[in-house]
Amino acid sequence: MSKITRQGSNAILSTSVEYHNFVFLAGITADDLSKDITGQTQEVVAKIDQALENNGTDKTRLLTAQIWVKKISDRDAMNKVWVSWLGEAGRPARACVEANMADPRHLVEIMVTACR
Repeated sequence: MSKITRQGSNAILSTSVEYHNFVFLAGITADDLSKDITGQTQEVVAKIDQALENNGTDKTRLLTAQIWVKKISDRDAMNKVWVSWLGEAGRPARACVEANMADPRHLVEIMVTACR
């Protein structure tokens, strides 16, 4: 049977799961909820960088991204950070939708899948 590696597990989720060199990250949100959409997105992509590194990969190996924003009108500001962060790295298949957040102070949540 193939090995599944889970990190950061609790009663409801794991922060990352690795299987057959695919790395699945849980949705990532900012810790500092006083920040605006730009600040929260910057914090989220930095946390994604760290989580990917912890799993032996990086943003150049992204396959998919799912992005939830509290207000779709914040999409352009979020995209400015996203595009700057990606740089010339490969662009993942991506969806971005407006959503009610578990905590109304969260303005963005991003979930990615990468390969190693």
